[in-house]
Amino acid sequence: MAHPVSFDASRLDVLMPMHVLVSADGIVRHAGPTLKKVHPGREIVGLPFFDLFERRRPGDPMDIRRFCRTVGAKLSLRLRDPDRTTVTGIAICLEGDDGVLVNLSFGIAVVEAVARFGLAGSDFAATDLTLELLYLVEANAAAMEEASKTGARLAGAKDAAEAEALTDPLTGLDNRRGLDIALNRLISRGTRFALMHIDLDYFKAVNDTYGHAAGDLVLQRVAASLRAITRGGDVVARIGGDEFVAVFMRAADETQLAELAGRLIARLEEPVQIGDSVARISASVGVTATNLYARPELDRMIKDADAAAYASKRRGRSCYTLVHHDRALTEPPGDGGRAGSGAEEAGVRPDDAMPGTVDAAAAVGRGPAG
Repeated sequence: MAHPVSFDASRLDVLMPMHVLVSADGIVRHAGPTLKKVHPGREIVGLPFFDLFERRRPGDPMDIRRFCRTVGAKLSLRLRDPDRTTVTGIAICLEGDDGVLVNLSFGIAVVEAVARFGLAGSDFAATDLTLELLYLVEANAAAMEEASKTGARLAGAKDAAEAEALTDPLTGLDNRRGLDIALNRLISRGTRFALMHIDLDYFKAVNDTYGHAAGDLVLQRVAASLRAITRGGDVVARIGGDEFVAVFMRAADETQLAELAGRLIARLEEPVQIGDSVARISASVGVTATNLYARPELDRMIKDADAAAYASKRRGRSCYTLVHHDRALTEPPGDGGRAGSGAEEAGVRPDDAMPGTVDAAAAVGRGPAG
């Protein structure tokens, strides 16, 4: 035999903070504290139940008295708030046609509801699994955040390692591998560019006289000078002890290439102060460009520029040699002076046009006393 059990509203508030007592004619007689909290600044007691909630499915009853027929069945409702927050519930009929008791829950929308309405643990029944769900959500969010940070750190470390693998540590320029990647990308895209092979002149004399630290300083100054004459998109690399390659996107014809090579040499011939002394270097430069070939091939361009730099070295150093159209240099010249049929003879700068040109004896000149 069932025995009637009665609860006052305050006890219902503890057991079911999201409950609502609805009279037989559909008016809210009492609401749990959490349900009141989600309607801030609004007195919901005395309002029609369906002024606060709307059905999510057409089959749900609109007559509160028909709720009694849904005993044990889940109700699917929405709050009539701007966000149309979803809630689920279950209803039981009170004895004596005294209305309906509806207990509600946010269900899977609880995370959004907690943030939206500023809810805390005390707004839920102590036995409500919502607390465990919120803990899991927070733990998962923390784990995901940490995983994201770890991933970002690993990605950053990977990027740094890749950049380091492509960078010359002394000068900060690309190394040979970095240059190869950049050039292969340009060739594959059909990008037009000029390539200069730069072999420093008189660097060994500086290195032997002042030591490796001074030599490193000179190499860093060379790197800075090369950066100064390049623009965004250009590539500068150190490919050996005193060998560099510069790739220019803007040079198109031989006149431009000659002017650019001349400025490059003049820049490198600027004296470098080392203590009380002045070190001077220059460069032998080989120049080629994609538009000088019917079909540019990277290996051939590199060989041609290298051979042209060698030709400049044979011609007396401190000069540049242009690869001539599609008759590029393929081997060092053997005539003791001419650069070969593939080199542009006009590429050699006359001595009287090179006030900064140095010879081997002047490579390690002394600066002013004091």
